[in-house]
Amino acid sequence: MSDAGHSVDPVTDPAEFWEARYRSTRGEHGRVWSGQVNAAVEREVAGLTPGTALDLGCGEGGDALWLAANGWTVTAIDISAAALDVGRAEAQRAGLADRIHWVRGDLSTWEPTSAFDLVTSAFLHSPVELPRDEVLRRAASAVAPGGRLLVVGHGAAPPGSKLSHHDHDGPPLPTTDEVLESLALTDEWITETRAMVERTAIWRDGSTVTLVDAVLRVRRSGPRA
Repeated sequence: MSDAGHSVDPVTDPAEFWEARYRSTRGEHGRVWSGQVNAAVEREVAGLTPGTALDLGCGEGGDALWLAANGWTVTAIDISAAALDVGRAEAQRAGLADRIHWVRGDLSTWEPTSAFDLVTSAFLHSPVELPRDEVLRRAASAVAPGGRLLVVGHGAAPPGSKLSHHDHDGPPLPTTDEVLESLALTDEWITETRAMVERTAIWRDGSTVTLVDAVLRVRRSGPRA
């Protein structure tokens, strides 16, 4: 409520929303998130030969930093300058600054300009407008022959989130089958992982919760360059 007693309109502009989110909800450590790699990304990428990687919606860079530390050359894109500043500072501290190119960009209008051996998108959900299906189709077009696209999403709404379709005006959380169908891939693509994976995690209040990840990994046919 405003001082005059009138309700305040919610922020709907994606850039304003995410900048405010990353500036206003930081913990004592100066970050919103843990800074650690997402479990599904680590599991799905650990056995792959490092090359070039594109991290879409990288946030504060937990996945990008892990990829760089494990031999990948990473381009990390996010709409929030505040989030990128956290990732860039951590990369500098960890001696990984020369392995990650941080890019501020709006994925709603982003178009790939080069090809990558790995394109990742982890938890690309938003309570404000985001053409997720279109973004992921463009992400697939950025995968080089022999490369992979990894999409990790919430298979069920985390505790206290607004991602359930009962809580916001967006579509319900898609299953891996729905994500695969929405990508509209050609026969040159091979599905390597399509699974709903449960994991336990320590939540913000210190409780132990069970989360469900929707994990899809597909490979584009052809030899890697």
